[in-house]
Amino acid sequence: MSGNKTINYASDRKYSETHEWVKMEGELAVVGISDYAQDALGDVVFVELPKVGATVSAGAQFGVVESVKAASDIFSPISGTVAAVNEKLSSAPETLNQDSLSAGWIAKIKPSNPAEMNKLMDAATYQKKIEAGEIH
Repeated sequence: MSGNKTINYASDRKYSETHEWVKMEGELAVVGISDYAQDALGDVVFVELPKVGATVSAGAQFGVVESVKAASDIFSPISGTVAAVNEKLSSAPETLNQDSLSAGWIAKIKPSNPAEMNKLMDAATYQKKIEAGEIH
């Protein structure tokens, strides 16, 4: 952590222990990586997006983020079908660093089991676990 940046733990979404966020917008779950994750990764240089129409499972890898420091898998926080991907990230991966909680969304998923959202952490729990060193 750089220490000079305040991490935004947006309270309007749920978080996974692998640092993805999910926010319901109508029938679709919008998925991205947390502000903490993008800060830890450093400058993002490439994003491998899932395919539209792909079936994803909660906890399964469905993309990759590469930064100047490392490559990191992206895991789907919920099960369902990929309805859309953020094509902007293909040409402008730095959007993840600039706005990971909005413009830097990764995919929109039509959930097959919306109850899985209940297994994810709220922002306060996610923040406490990071600060306690329980998740890295």
